[in-house]
Amino acid sequence: MPESLIKLEGVTKVFLTDEVETHALSGIHLDIRQGEYVSIAGPSGCGKSTLLSILGLLDSPSDGTYLLNGRPVQGLSLPERARIRNREIGFIFQSFNLIGDLTVFENVELPLTYRGMPAAERKAAAMEALEKVGMGHRAKHLPSQLSGGQQQRVAVARALAGKPAVLLADEPTGNLDSKNGDSVMQLLAELHKGGATIVMVTHDVRFARHADRTIHIFDGRVVQEQVESDPTLA
Repeated sequence: MPESLIKLEGVTKVFLTDEVETHALSGIHLDIRQGEYVSIAGPSGCGKSTLLSILGLLDSPSDGTYLLNGRPVQGLSLPERARIRNREIGFIFQSFNLIGDLTVFENVELPLTYRGMPAAERKAAAMEALEKVGMGHRAKHLPSQLSGGQQQRVAVARALAGKPAVLLADEPTGNLDSKNGDSVMQLLAELHKGGATIVMVTHDVRFARHADRTIHIFDGRVVQEQVESDPTLA
């Protein structure tokens, strides 16, 4: 059986504002194995994005433990968290987050520059990632010259280029029409078949079904977990 890549035990997140405590997450237990495709589903405000922020080391839990690749990460310093994010976690955001005055290629290459990767290796990795998502022919274009679906493919390439341990996707189809949304979901399915570990937040039941397993969250708690049947057999 594959190793546990992500393990959360009793994770709680409390936000304090004007002396009011908001419990965004309460006692979350989660185990995600290498090569799994897991969707996190639930209504707006249920804690999905907070959970993804903690998984991506963008935020820390108020209580509980988080093991990434067997290592506890909740007590790490900010520079250590940034280093792990850059090397082990690929982010795909709803709003693409591409830099407008950089070309498609430069957007994909940039995180590898922060890693200190040699130029030749960096360029090869960026181009390989763009080819993988079908955007190699647009390498010299600016984001403004692409459709929303194409921009999201570039964002996926940027997440892939550093060969992360896990891809975290936050509503990756949220800003796309249904055709482009289906296309991006098909791309994620292909990446998963190729061995990628994917954790995706979505409120769309259709897209949640692409995953091996769906974790349903309500009011900051896991209320249901279901294993999806193979959509190709439906």
